Amino acid sequence: MNEPSKADSRDSKSPLAVISHRGASGTHPENTEAAFAEAVRLGVESIELDVHRSADGGLILIHDGTVDRTSDGSGRVSELTTAQIRALDAGSWFDAKFAGQRFLILDEGLELIPDSVRLNVHVKAYDHDRQQVAPEVVDVLVARGRLGNAFMAADEPTLACAREREPSLEICNLSVRPVEDYVARSARMGCRILQPGNGMTTKELVVHAHAHGMEVNPFFADEEEEMRRLIHCDVDGILTNRPQRLQRVRGAGTC
Repeated sequence: MNEPSKADSRDSKSPLAVISHRGASGTHPENTEAAFAEAVRLGVESIELDVHRSADGGLILIHDGTVDRTSDGSGRVSELTTAQIRALDAGSWFDAKFAGQRFLILDEGLELIPDSVRLNVHVKAYDHDRQQVAPEVVDVLVARGRLGNAFMAADEPTLACAREREPSLEICNLSVRPVEDYVARSARMGCRILQPGNGMTTKELVVHAHAHGMEVNPFFADEEEEMRRLIHCDVDGILTNRPQRLQRVRGAGTC
């Protein structure tokens, strides 16, 4: 007997997953201990975090390619050492009450996030470091026993590198263009998780993806009206900087 596909299993549809974008980044400085702790406190189903590689090979949790926006320092992550980056204040830019928050490395982030919370690991790779950072992130997930409740989100070349390292790794294709064949391209890669932009997410796209056994978690929605629109498209989860707001919308019976 054939195993039921993910599409088949959706007959008993799970509740909408609240995916906390960079932690609870609407109220706390993104990708920091404070942001992750708040997301865990709220009881979100999943946390998204971003990984860049430093000059000396540190897997730094930061969204941008530079430290300028989210710290009191400046410079490209790829040109700074891990020690230089970790010496920066990553909280005061957001609010003075978060002064002293530091950039984390991937291992530290995983320590803060319970195994029960699904990890959405967005790897920010470039031509100069793709062959290093993709397998290194995989190695950390394997060493920490997190493959069962984690996936890597990245562009297609980075995902190919990661799958070479660990074929069983779940992947989320962020190479959304051309939109017309996004679902088909992702299916050919063995991708079972899609993260389309919220603006391109329609009921038709979700139906198409579900027919291929894929879940759809749009990026992103912070306003209630857009949260409700996406829920009515039958998405599986939503990335948000405002997880508590999405929890309220979900709890109001919109789902």
